[in-house]
Amino acid sequence: MTEKLSAEMLERFEDVSRNYAEITENIARAAEKSGRKAEDITFLAATKTVEPCVINHAVSLGLRYIGENKVQELLSKYDEYDLDNCQLQFIGHLQTNKVRQIIGRVAMIQSVDSLKLAKEISRQSVKNGINTDILVEVNIGREENKSGVFSEELDELLGEIAVLDNIKVRGLMTVPPICEKREEICKFFDNMYKLFIDISSKTLDNISMDFLSMGMSDDYEDAILCGANMVRVGSRLFGKRIYR
Repeated sequence: MTEKLSAEMLERFEDVSRNYAEITENIARAAEKSGRKAEDITFLAATKTVEPCVINHAVSLGLRYIGENKVQELLSKYDEYDLDNCQLQFIGHLQTNKVRQIIGRVAMIQSVDSLKLAKEISRQSVKNGINTDILVEVNIGREENKSGVFSEELDELLGEIAVLDNIKVRGLMTVPPICEKREEICKFFDNMYKLFIDISSKTLDNISMDFLSMGMSDDYEDAILCGANMVRVGSRLFGKRIYR
């Protein structure tokens, strides 16, 4: 049984190695087409349901950013991540009562969608004597079943977060609607980029537009072409998710 599992894991590693090479090549090509370099794009691996040993194999290939969607899963895997060689971020919906469990464990929280959540991140950061970087999540498709602030409410939320202690806004993130046509998804990406550029042009204390996080396994190349400088790729790197 052990030999069989070892053989299966070896095959899994080979798949991840091949996928990693393909993704990095695609990122470099899309970056060049958009007038940038490969190193201008942050490749973050979405590691939901992925075993730590497989994540760490990807890190050994050069992956430097990983992101978890669920607090419980992050905590269960935390001690096994190779955090000496990669940075851990939180990219899923975060409840205020779970903020204390990840403060100090993650380098960035990408999914801040309300003042209430930002205040709790600030409170826990002050309590622990640390500073926490965040991205503000925008519901660019105005979908009722998704988290994120509507674009017309973004300026007000940013202003409210900017005065909080021990928290710094580093950019924006979004999860656009599922679209059948490339032209449709690109419209949402273009709208996000316009918001990003608009805020970047303003001088706002405690806010810097360093990251525009958008694009996942099926559309990360289009996201880069539309201005993203961080993409979150999961199944394209690790294979189809296995839920247990």
